[in-house]
Amino acid sequence: MENKSSERVHCLIIGSGPAGYSAAIYTARANLKPVLYQGIQPGGQLTITTEVENYPGYPQGIQGPEMMVDFEKQAVRMGADIRFGLATKVDFSKQPYKVWIDDEKLIEADAVIIATGASAKWLGLESEQRLNGYGVSACAVCDGFFFKGKEVAIIGAGDTAAEEALYLSKLSPRVHMFIRRDTMRASQIMQQRVRETPNIQLYWNTRVEEVLGDPHVEGVRVRNAQNGAEQIVPVKGFFVAIGHEPNSGIFKGWLNMDETGYIQTIPGSSRTNIEGIFAAGDVQDRIYRQAVTAAGSGCMAALDAERWLSMKPKNN
Repeated sequence: MENKSSERVHCLIIGSGPAGYSAAIYTARANLKPVLYQGIQPGGQLTITTEVENYPGYPQGIQGPEMMVDFEKQAVRMGADIRFGLATKVDFSKQPYKVWIDDEKLIEADAVIIATGASAKWLGLESEQRLNGYGVSACAVCDGFFFKGKEVAIIGAGDTAAEEALYLSKLSPRVHMFIRRDTMRASQIMQQRVRETPNIQLYWNTRVEEVLGDPHVEGVRVRNAQNGAEQIVPVKGFFVAIGHEPNSGIFKGWLNMDETGYIQTIPGSSRTNIEGIFAAGDVQDRIYRQAVTAAGSGCMAALDAERWLSMKPKNN
C-alpha cells in the first residue's frame, strides 16, 4: 500500500520563474500532467523586479510580479498542477527519481525539470534591501534603461561588473564604479575597456557603507579602506554586481556542475548527465540571465522531457 506522504508523478518541475512556468505550459499542453513546486520564492527573481520593459509582447512594459502571475495563470489554464512547497532533498540514483518536498512529502517522478534559478549576492546592508526596486538593482541590463541620463554607481570587480559598467556607460553621463580591493578580478581585456571608458570613474579600496535616499536612491556613502575617509556620491541608481549564486545545493553530488555551482547541460539541450533530469533557466545559465532566455530554456526542457518520456517504456 502506498504511503500517504508519497506520490508518483509523470513530470515534476522544481521552480517557478519564467523557466519553470514555461516548462509547465509546454508539458501540460503535451499532456504530461506536470506537477510544479514553486519553491521559496514563487515567481523567482522577477517578483523583486519592478518594471520589466525588455520582455517581448508587452509594449508598455509590465511589473515583474504581475508578469509572473500571468505565467502562472497560463500554466494552470493548460492543466499544470501548481503547488507551494520547497524541494529539500533528492535521490537520483534510480528511476523513478525521488524528490522530497519540505522534508516531508516524497514525490517519485519519471522525469524532473530543474528550474530553481539563481540568487543575486547582496552586500547585506539594510538600506540596500529597503531600496531594492527603488533605485537598487542587481541587473544593469534589466534596469539600466530607467536611469538613462542620470549618474549611477556599481559595485563589483569581476567580468560581470565590468560588462555592466560598460553597458551603463552608454546610458549614463557618469558611472561610479566601486572596487573593494586594489585590483579587479575581471579579465585583462575587460579591465582595459573599463579603464579606457572616459565616463567610468573608478574608486579603488572602496567599501559601500550605506545607500542613501527615501523613497528612491539619492546617493551612496562609501569609505576608503586604506585611509578611512568617507564621501557621499550622489547617484540615482545603485547596481550590485558581486555575483550570483545558483540555487543548486540539493543537486550537488548528483549532477555535473561548474566550479560555482551552475548545473552543466549538454550543449544545445537541457539534458544533464542523468537521463530524464533536465535543467533550465538561471540555475544552468551563468551568461545571459534574462527572463526571455529563461523562458526559452524552459520550453527546451519541456520538449526534451516530452521526447525522452515518449521513448521510455511506461511503468505503472
